[in-house]
Amino acid sequence: MFQLIRKRTPNAKNDILSGLTVALALVPEAVAFAFVAGVDPLVGLYAAFMIGLITSIFGGRPGMISGATGALAVVMVSLVAQGNDMGQEGENLGLYYLFATVILMGFIQMLVGVLKLGKYVRLIPHPVMMGFVNGLAIVIFLSQLGMFTETVDGEKVWLQGSNLALMIGLVGLTMGLMFFLPKLSKKIPEALVAILVVSAVVILGDLQVGTVGSFIRDGGGQGLKGGLPQFQWETFSKVPFNWETISFIGPYALILAAIGLIESLMTLNLIDELTETQGNSNRECLAQGGANVVTGLFGGMGGCAMIGQSLINIKGGGRTRLSGIVAAVTLLMFILFASSLIEQVPIAALVGVMFMVVIGTFAWSSFRILNKIPLSDAVVLIAVSALTVIFDLAIAVLAGIIISALVFAWENAKRIRAKKYFLEDGTRVYEIWGPLFFGSIQAFNSKFDVHNDPDKVVLDFMESRVTDHSALEALFNLVEKYEAAGKEIRIKHLSEECQRLMIKASPKLERVIEHHIDDPRYHVMEEAML
Repeated sequence: MFQLIRKRTPNAKNDILSGLTVALALVPEAVAFAFVAGVDPLVGLYAAFMIGLITSIFGGRPGMISGATGALAVVMVSLVAQGNDMGQEGENLGLYYLFATVILMGFIQMLVGVLKLGKYVRLIPHPVMMGFVNGLAIVIFLSQLGMFTETVDGEKVWLQGSNLALMIGLVGLTMGLMFFLPKLSKKIPEALVAILVVSAVVILGDLQVGTVGSFIRDGGGQGLKGGLPQFQWETFSKVPFNWETISFIGPYALILAAIGLIESLMTLNLIDELTETQGNSNRECLAQGGANVVTGLFGGMGGCAMIGQSLINIKGGGRTRLSGIVAAVTLLMFILFASSLIEQVPIAALVGVMFMVVIGTFAWSSFRILNKIPLSDAVVLIAVSALTVIFDLAIAVLAGIIISALVFAWENAKRIRAKKYFLEDGTRVYEIWGPLFFGSIQAFNSKFDVHNDPDKVVLDFMESRVTDHSALEALFNLVEKYEAAGKEIRIKHLSEECQRLMIKASPKLERVIEHHIDDPRYHVMEEAML
């Protein structure tokens, strides 16, 4: 680790200052997500520390911050509740089922990395990416609105009167400082300075506003003070290792692994674009998986990449692994030694920082381009944004990819063409243009007139591509139709691989295939090494 830090000293100051800012922003987020999942705040804080540290050191994207996230927490609510119901009252069995699930989730993510499946994030279309960014910005904004409440007689109510005005004023002060400080000097860590200034105003002015400490107490927590994470031996004694347990935690682990990797890899792509560098998606899958295994073993709730904190880090100048390491280690120091100080940080300062992240995250250009891009892409962009807010990131991204894939298939299905002409000997030639795949089979079949064609027919695929099993089946059926009509059919300019697959499916097809030195060298999808 020390060798790694020495290599990155040119940017060390920015990394350290940015890491300190991120650590402050991590505290209320980790605590809030722990409350959402129905577990103790320290479970969320330990997860933020362990996952943040491990992914910063071993991950595939320097500068990206990982920790406990809301996208995972909302899935964990049901898991913890069902786990508690399976044990005796007060046994808190749901917590140990959560730890077991996080461990299994980590192994699934590591398997994805070992199989090098992380590269498929490149298949996510740009409209989906823009919708993801917009939707996530809206989610972050909505999550901060809960900070404009207070607890009265055990119930959450919206701030009113002078309390609301004070909250808005402090949030505005934080945002103003973050907006104007970079205009004075690019070297000033605006987020950290804004948090310190607003904290000083609140403490010195003895202003009665919500703080990190009051936020924890209102949620039922006892405070930030804690020790080092401990190995959870109880998980192995309280959670039986049998098929019933696997069938219970397995679906949750799969969902959590999918959501975690999608959010992490899309955040990785976003940071790649912002920094104009290239991360390693498969390495990130391994690091995320390994981090979740460790955090599950040592009492954390699991997590993934955090787009809000990652953007705070990048915009604060954090570019290397050092920034993430500093954030994680500083968070642990908060838990061990500085909990009383951190609890005095006003929530308004952290909300202001997150609001600036929302402004910087949202793709405002999407409003300008909506009427300039294809209608299908506009629909995908809006749908992904809405689904991210209504459901979760995984559903939104999968829906966006499916819509984009269907539109692509439909558009390509209409591009199949057949140029028809006769040779001097009366042979009719069908020169096929465009991709032949499952979507274009019907249009392809409509090009032929088996009954009225002459006795000799040639299919030329020089300008076409046979891309899947449906296309192979269509060719096989077409040959059978011509032969059943007593006519001779020849197929030329098929790729060598396509020829092998057709002959393997039916050896009699070998006699209808013409071999040429200029046969194309494309691969059929079902056999290709993707």
